[in-house]
Amino acid sequence: MLRTTSKLIAASAVVALAAVACGSSKSATPPTGTTSSAPGTSAASGSTSGGDCGGKAVKVGVITDVTGLAASGEAHIEDGLKAGVAAAKDQGCDISYVIGDSKTSPTDVLAAAKKLVTQDKVDVILGSSAVLFGAATYLSQQNIPVVGFPQDGPEWLKAPNMFSNVGLLDTTKVSTTFGKFFKQVGATTLGTLGYSISPTSAESAKSTQISGEAAGLKNGYQNTKFPFGSTDVQPVALAMKNAGVDGVTTSTDPNTSFALVGALKTLGVDLKAVLFPIGYGGDLLEQGGAVAKDIEGAYFSIQFQPIELNTPGTQKFLKYLKDTGGTQAPGLPPYTAYTSLDLLVQGLKNVTGDLSSESIIAGLNKVTSWDAAGLLDEPFNPRDAANVGGPNNCIYIVQVKSGKFNLVDGLDPICGEVIPGKTVDAS
Repeated sequence: MLRTTSKLIAASAVVALAAVACGSSKSATPPTGTTSSAPGTSAASGSTSGGDCGGKAVKVGVITDVTGLAASGEAHIEDGLKAGVAAAKDQGCDISYVIGDSKTSPTDVLAAAKKLVTQDKVDVILGSSAVLFGAATYLSQQNIPVVGFPQDGPEWLKAPNMFSNVGLLDTTKVSTTFGKFFKQVGATTLGTLGYSISPTSAESAKSTQISGEAAGLKNGYQNTKFPFGSTDVQPVALAMKNAGVDGVTTSTDPNTSFALVGALKTLGVDLKAVLFPIGYGGDLLEQGGAVAKDIEGAYFSIQFQPIELNTPGTQKFLKYLKDTGGTQAPGLPPYTAYTSLDLLVQGLKNVTGDLSSESIIAGLNKVTSWDAAGLLDEPFNPRDAANVGGPNNCIYIVQVKSGKFNLVDGLDPICGEVIPGKTVDAS
């Protein structure tokens, strides 16, 4: 394990389940466990000369929801890990990884983190879990560098050892981005849904509603007290219909989201736009049946360039996925793993002396202009907290038509700005 010499820093962990990555109750098949480009090496033995990354060797502990309620939201994450390891190798970095299962439990995620740090001797944590907040204080106390997707709670905004691949998203702020989207696609009355147990989910639902109002949309229905994971959506659907809602977005897991849209369509509600913050990827399109019917015409957002854009960045991503045997229709988990490892690599390039927890954190702090391995139109500063929704307040949006994801004019990406003086009531 890396040397740790600086003062231990404690961070607060907030009990929250983020809607942006909660999955259904279906469990995923556990990944293979450990992959290493150089078995048996550790960061302490890595050379600091030669190549862009100087041949540095780092062992990464990946905390993700292999099983539990959020498991389906992490499908194919290992494809992104393998692609990221290959991309890192081409830049002179030797990265290996070990996967720890959070089991979508705040207690089990802490146990997984402790095992990765004390037994597996990892140097860095890659977090892609709905319950990472359960291990955040421990990882901060151990001064372990953390990279990943801030889906679980606001500790990413506070902890100096944590580095988000989409910037320091602040769900208490309001951006014009979402209001612009719904207005552009013709919605007039907005309905939003969030989970009561999750501050991030509830705040996202409130923020989107305020964004809609700023764009001239009517606040038709807002519910931020919905039970986590529930599919008892009929009362919500009826309330939305009675309120004249024609634009819907959810800060909930796919089970809840798809059930709601299905109920609305059964009630004959004329929906101008449905926006899902999760679900983009080939797995969704393969489900068929009622799900395929319910999501036809729906919009899906993602913080990075979707592969349908066919940019140099997406072409490179697909090549690494193909070369390592991964999916050619990646969803958010592969994107998260691939970009998070690239962020780590850029930080390692800034380390000139011996590798340590402190030097890696310092190196990551020097990454102030980053384009997510070419998957963003414009680079951004990962430490910039003025982000709502995505880097630079931008999101990419695709629409499902005839069972395929399609680009939409003016929405790849759609960008906004933080509205001064507009904040979300966190109560």
